[in-house]
Amino acid sequence: MTEKAKNLSSGLEDYVEAIYIAHLNNKPLKGAELARQLNISRASVSEALAKLVAKNLIKYNSYEAISITKEGIEEAKKVYEKHHTLEQFFETVLGITKSEASENACKIEHIISQNVLNEMRSFTKFCQTNKEILDTYKKEKSK
Repeated sequence: MTEKAKNLSSGLEDYVEAIYIAHLNNKPLKGAELARQLNISRASVSEALAKLVAKNLIKYNSYEAISITKEGIEEAKKVYEKHHTLEQFFETVLGITKSEASENACKIEHIISQNVLNEMRSFTKFCQTNKEILDTYKKEKSK
């Protein structure tokens, strides 16, 4: 990955993640749709897309579908994996609703260290394979 692709702002990470999800779902995504999806002005989206093009994470021309590059996919996978790991931890271990888990994961994914993320992933897997421990925790929590 080029040096330019590193150090994305949290906002640009959100864009590349949304573009990646559309890519995974084989849904062509245009700038206007991305603006609606993220509830952001078209002007802000155009500015962000220009930055992602400059970092070689996407290919984009006005009024055409956005395509994600190989580097963009690599970068997006990192953000997507963080989001998924956090969401799983919040839902599985803490019993948080999917919508609240997703909302909080979206905020935290930009600042969490890889070490903490790895520990959360390990603990989530541990809880999934040791249901009795998770059940004990949930019983204690509900007292």
